[in-house]
Amino acid sequence: MAKESTPHEPQVPESELESTVDTPPSEETATETPSHEEEIQALKDQNLRLYAEFENFRRRNARERLDLMATANEKVLKSVLPIVDDFERALKNIGEDSPERVGMELIYTKLMNTLKAEGLKEMESTVGHVFDVETMEAITNIPAPSPDMAGKVVDQIEKGYLLGSKIIRYAKVVVADQHPA
Repeated sequence: MAKESTPHEPQVPESELESTVDTPPSEETATETPSHEEEIQALKDQNLRLYAEFENFRRRNARERLDLMATANEKVLKSVLPIVDDFERALKNIGEDSPERVGMELIYTKLMNTLKAEGLKEMESTVGHVFDVETMEAITNIPAPSPDMAGKVVDQIEKGYLLGSKIIRYAKVVVADQHPA
């Protein structure tokens, strides 16, 4: 006595229909109930963990995106830094009263304001500070002019720059030897 199936109903064999309809509650179904509840709890736990994992992924992705946007100009700004250095060297070598200096200072000021608007910051001068490998790059060592200058920066060759809080160029410095020969 198989039930005729319609296109929307799954076809169930006759033996299964009779066994599910007429089965009285027994010990077998009583012991299955806690396992179903345990399974439901396990699935709820799994769902909660997946949700938490997705939230962590979403937060991490948003943080990485913000970091990328903050430092997206890094490559361009690094390539402009030698031009800034050339401007500074040129300004040091042009006389104070020269009409060319006025024009160069105007261009230099506009360039630096634009770079600052993009998040570029000059590192403070390192002359006289103790050499710090985290923020400085030693170009050469010279004998210390005095014992108190040993291990300190004597001259700064190139300025260091930050993009936000990230160092994009270390300050290039000359360091006084700690142990003069």
